[in-house]
Amino acid sequence: MKFTGIGLYTFHEAAQLTKIPVRDLRRWLEGYSYRHTTHDELVSVPPLWETELADNDLNGISFHDLLEIRFVQAFRQHGVSLQTIRLASRLARELFSTPYPFTSRRFQTDGRTIFASAIEETGETELLDLVKRQYAFRKVIEPSLYRGIEFNQDDIATRWYPTQRSKVVVLDPEIAFGKPIVTHGAVRTSILYDAFVTERDAVVVAKLFEVPATAVEAAVAFEESLLG
Repeated sequence: MKFTGIGLYTFHEAAQLTKIPVRDLRRWLEGYSYRHTTHDELVSVPPLWETELADNDLNGISFHDLLEIRFVQAFRQHGVSLQTIRLASRLARELFSTPYPFTSRRFQTDGRTIFASAIEETGETELLDLVKRQYAFRKVIEPSLYRGIEFNQDDIATRWYPTQRSKVVVLDPEIAFGKPIVTHGAVRTSILYDAFVTERDAVVVAKLFEVPATAVEAAVAFEESLLG
């Protein structure tokens, strides 16, 4: 498989970028097993979807998996079970004809109906009120989840600007395997950060890498936010 345009993130990197624990990321995207206490048998739970790198030996996820998993976290924070999320994802994939439906802008308008169907099918009726009320559903699918994502004409996410109200740092799967870069000069933020730690001067680092000093400052701030 060619990885250009797909992006590649270790689970540790994905956890830093999404603020989701590695353990949850692995459970959701790799599946897990548990022992059924009643029948004393091992039960295997499949991943929520097959990731773009599932057929490779690489221990990580793609750009689109990274964006999609942020929505799973939002659903889980509102008490939606993995069973319902898995079913809603499948229904939405079929309806939208896209492997990553939660990230699709169509989900903002049609997602409520999809989740209502999934909840009714799984029997989690206590969540129906949350989903059926438009205002409540919008609290789950917050605009912030879509903010910073750029889409192409086919409604496929192409870039993600992770810093609110800023386009200085971007994740673009076409560049540097999707690792965070500064938009001016396409230098990885981690490289600028390491140089700044050594030089302690944004202007000096800017001259070394031929990028604006403001880009260096933004890169440092972004990298420090990943450490928090």
